[in-house]
Amino acid sequence: MSKKIIFMGTPMFAVPILKSLYQNGYPISVVYTQPPQKSNRGQKINKSPVQGISETLNINFRCPNSLKDNEEEYQFLKKLKADLAIVVAYGQIIPKNFLTLTKKGFINVHGSILPKWRGAAPIQRSIMNLDKNVGISIMKITEELDSGPVSNIYKMKLDHNNNAQEISEKLSLLAAEKILDNVDDILEDKAKFIEQDHSKATYAKKIDKKEGQIDWRMGASNIIGKINGLFPSPGAFFSFSGERYKILKAEIGNGIGEVGEVVSNNLEVACGNNETIKILEIQRQGKNPQKVSEFMLGSRIKKGSIIPNV
Repeated sequence: MSKKIIFMGTPMFAVPILKSLYQNGYPISVVYTQPPQKSNRGQKINKSPVQGISETLNINFRCPNSLKDNEEEYQFLKKLKADLAIVVAYGQIIPKNFLTLTKKGFINVHGSILPKWRGAAPIQRSIMNLDKNVGISIMKITEELDSGPVSNIYKMKLDHNNNAQEISEKLSLLAAEKILDNVDDILEDKAKFIEQDHSKATYAKKIDKKEGQIDWRMGASNIIGKINGLFPSPGAFFSFSGERYKILKAEIGNGIGEVGEVVSNNLEVACGNNETIKILEIQRQGKNPQKVSEFMLGSRIKKGSIIPNV
């Protein structure tokens, strides 16, 4: 294949898609990814997952801090004369003038059923909203965020026992399979892009750490949605006696109690709507994750305790 393809992506979600293109013989001329980041606590430098796989596969990659007003990268891509750019959770806005630098445009593999959940956190918002389905959309990038015409949407039933990490992995593998036919169709001018119904658009804003705080007045399903939607980061949490506890996994229980009350010795907590959740895995602030059976052996949170909302 004599075509030239640009790939832009950063997190683990993008890795199976890049690998699929590479392993199936699609000519990736260059990969763009976010530059390495310093870890929160020290001097360790963390490469993006996409940079890591690019190094492994010996694909040329570039890590500019920004594409905005970046004449060097503009000229580099202009000289490349690529046929198509594929963007998967790159983490940067593609400037308008860059969108003209490939023959077939820039397409985005977006983790939602567009026009629902445009924006930064579509998978997390789908789970927290208790949607029936999740999916991926193959979309042409335009100047306005996630508003371009869509060629294909692939849906998957949302299993409410799965967390954001698990759903992300499933959608990434689905995208890795489906991207091949889409690229072929685009390169052969067979793809049909249809305008989104902008009146039905919803926005998946970036997750704020404060959203992780659990309000026990919510129904059990909504609390489970928050726990699953915010796993692994930033996580859903509650505070008790001045310490923070992150809930890693939980399921709906069948106990009875007042809101916030621990109704069993297995850390089952009463919620709104006369419902309960059973916490299965938990992490005390500064400690390692634990199964609840192990956690309860030395915990100050006992049956009859009331966990406050604030």
